This record gives sequence, structure tokens and C-alpha cells, in this order.
Amino acid sequence: MNVMVCNKYKELLKSLNIEIVKSLEGVYNVDEIIDTFTNFYFDKMILDITSIRDYQNVDNLQKLAMNLNMENLILLLDDTPETNNPQFISKLISLGIYNFTRNVDGINYLIVHPHTLKDVVNMTNIQEIDNKISQSTMPMPQQQNNFIQPNNNAFVNNNVVEPTSSSNKLKIIGFKNVTNHAGATSLIYMLKKNLQSSRKVNAIEINKVDFLYFNDPDMVSSNTQDVLKEIMRRQANCDIILLDLNDYEDLEICTDVYYLIEPSTIMINKMLRKNKGILESLKDKKVLLNKCVLNSEDVATFEYETKLKVLFAIPALDDRQEKNESLIKFINKIGL
Repeated sequence: MNVMVCNKYKELLKSLNIEIVKSLEGVYNVDEIIDTFTNFYFDKMILDITSIRDYQNVDNLQKLAMNLNMENLILLLDDTPETNNPQFISKLISLGIYNFTRNVDGINYLIVHPHTLKDVVNMTNIQEIDNKISQSTMPMPQQQNNFIQPNNNAFVNNNVVEPTSSSNKLKIIGFKNVTNHAGATSLIYMLKKNLQSSRKVNAIEINKVDFLYFNDPDMVSSNTQDVLKEIMRRQANCDIILLDLNDYEDLEICTDVYYLIEPSTIMINKMLRKNKGILESLKDKKVLLNKCVLNSEDVATFEYETKLKVLFAIPALDDRQEKNESLIKFINKIGL
């Protein structure tokens, strides 16, 4: 059973073909909405944002997020500059509010396919969310008049700017050791130093605290539960986040994942003794040879024997160097 709170867009919401067990109409303090529904069971709440008094104040939305289950909430936004800007959308996402739209089609979609953080982590304005939804559905022509027509621009400080293009989106690059001590932690540190003169780069390690020893405030340690929140905190101010994945397996959050192998005899044999099927699992993956002392002929032999395609071979490097030619070549190859 679903509940509804509507105000400005009540006529639009009434056109929804869903069962409503309880509805409110008008403008309410956020505490009134919380008190009404805290102990009331419902499947989904459709909430017209204009029903919240002073909804432009994100503190009110934060209070809502702290007291109601945001997984069951679908927020219908209006089309004002105060809510149609990247800062407001990023704030919604950071509060755990992932299901928001500006049209009927979006509501119908989110009822069946609720978003998670992974679905919206790279979204910077509501137009991107609605475009994503519209690509997943086929709106019926007779519904077009019910849409709140989206603004084609995002607004920042009342100045019109073009929506963020896909080339400018945050890139989340993961590195995962395949052999023991393959060097992902140090490689990330060196990559960050080589990138930071031209890009805004942060790094996050998951379930370890080795970054502590680099004394770099833009390299932080997190855990499985909090890593998505750490990414969101940096989403607005970074071009690239480098992830030291360790044992983290939810790789869908990454734009790309690179698998590191140290190609020494002892490390390869240890890897195969631990997991005989590891080479098969790495087929079609982006494999890097790190701390590699092999020449090009040896790398070709490695590829033949393992049936793996090596994307790049990175030699042993001095992590005190600010610039390194091998890393610059690697950065150019992967398009960072």
C-alpha cells in the first residue's frame, strides 16, 4: 500500500495509477510529516516537495532522511532554480535520497525500479536522472500533458550552465592486487602525484589503513560500509577518485578496474597455488604487470603462457619522484 503527500502537483499525482491508502494535501512542517508516517506501514511514499514547508532548506530534508526510510520515498521535485542545480542534487544524494524525479513517468519507473547510490553517484542534475529514466521506459503519448516539463539547463547562482557532459563526470578507478603485495597502494600514491598538477584527484583505500603513512590529506581510509559515502563527499570537488579495492568486491561503483600482478616466479606460483582458476577469471580483464622487470619479449611469453592480455607493464619505480615517464605513458594510455 502506498501513501501520498501532495500540494502544488496534486493533479499530476492524482493521475498516477497506483493504490493509495493514505494521502495528505497542503503544506506541512517536516515534523508533521514525520509524526504522521513514522509508525504507519506503507510500501512507497510519493512526496511532492512543495508539501514541505521551507523545503529549500536542506536541514528539513536531512531531518526527513533521518526519521523515515528513504528507500521507500519517491520525491517529486519542482522546477525552481533552488532545487534544479547540482549542489541541491548532490545534497539529496548525500542524505541517502536517491529516488527523485520531476515527472509521472519517473515516479512509475522508481516505484518498480528504485535507485541505489550506484545509480546516481555520477549524476549532477535532475535532467540527467530524468534522461536516465526515460531511456529505460517508453512514455505513452497521452501522458505527455501530465509531465512537469524539465528545464534543459542546470542553474548555479542564477547563471545558466550546460548540464555536465559525460566526459566531465567523476571517474572512479579501482586497483586490485591479484598476487600478494602487487603494489596497488604505492601505485595509487604515485599516480595521484603524477595526476594532481592537472586533475583534481583523491584516493580511498578500503578495509586497510596504509594510506595513513603517506601523510596526504587527500588519501583516506574507509571500510565496506562507508566507502560510498566517502565517494559522495568528494563527488563535487574531484575529477578522479583512485580506489585501493583490497577485498572489496562491489566493483560496479568503478568506472574501470585494473588487476595488478607482480610477475615474479614466486608470486605467480603462490597465486596459482591459492587459486587454480585465477587465470581463467582474469580473461577479458584489464591486467597490469606491476613492479615488472620483464622485457617486451618476456611479457609476450607471459601472455602466451597465461593466456592473458597485458594492458601495460609498469616497472619498479621510485615513489619519491614527482613525475615518472612510465606512469605518464600509462595515464595517457588509459585516458586519464
